[in-house]
Amino acid sequence: MKRIIAANFKSNLSIQEIQQYFKTLNSSFNPSKDIEAIIFPPAFALNLEAINFNLGAQNAYGAKNGAFTGELTLDGLVSLGINYIMLGHSERRAMGEDQKLLTDKFNFYKDAGFKIVYCIGEDLNTRQKGQDNIEYMLSCQLEGIDLDYNGLTIAYEPIWAIGSGVSAKASDIESIHHFLRQKTNLALLYGGSVNDSNLKEILNIPDVNGALIGSAALKVENFLKMLEIAKEA
Repeated sequence: MKRIIAANFKSNLSIQEIQQYFKTLNSSFNPSKDIEAIIFPPAFALNLEAINFNLGAQNAYGAKNGAFTGELTLDGLVSLGINYIMLGHSERRAMGEDQKLLTDKFNFYKDAGFKIVYCIGEDLNTRQKGQDNIEYMLSCQLEGIDLDYNGLTIAYEPIWAIGSGVSAKASDIESIHHFLRQKTNLALLYGGSVNDSNLKEILNIPDVNGALIGSAALKVENFLKMLEIAKEA
């Protein structure tokens, strides 16, 4: 299975900084059949040129177009040549996106043929209650999601590890990815304080097919280094 190395810029970097980042990535990254690079930049950068990597939207509304002030919709994404989208990130869930809304979005973009990176993860309180509680929470976050959809990639991001600088232990990642593998044969990513120091170890964990990287990917030289690590892992 192809390794997927994805970067979520969140609401970071200016248009000028992203232009330079993409220019460097386009000229320095040599794609291969074994590695897929995806960048999820802020929406204002979705029209920039991506040659050796794929661009995806961090979020969008489940509609073709219409009176949805402040939202990205299908027509806008298609007009930019975008067919990747990230859904379910914990920061979106914290803003009030519930499972019904996420399921509706998923089904809409599935029907449109998009490649979907769907995020799930438990909070610290759930983590402290043990494996059964973690699995229950993750199962609830997967409710209504077609786990056989060929365009789906699941990104497991324990909320307590995102941006904390503390990644989950290898044994914890392995146990959760093993649990998820029983539900789907599609690609499984790990995210949560992934960086160039721990990426190789994470990629060598069974059932981990790639990584979703946040702040550690905001410098292009770091992202390029991690792509090289992925090639060698």
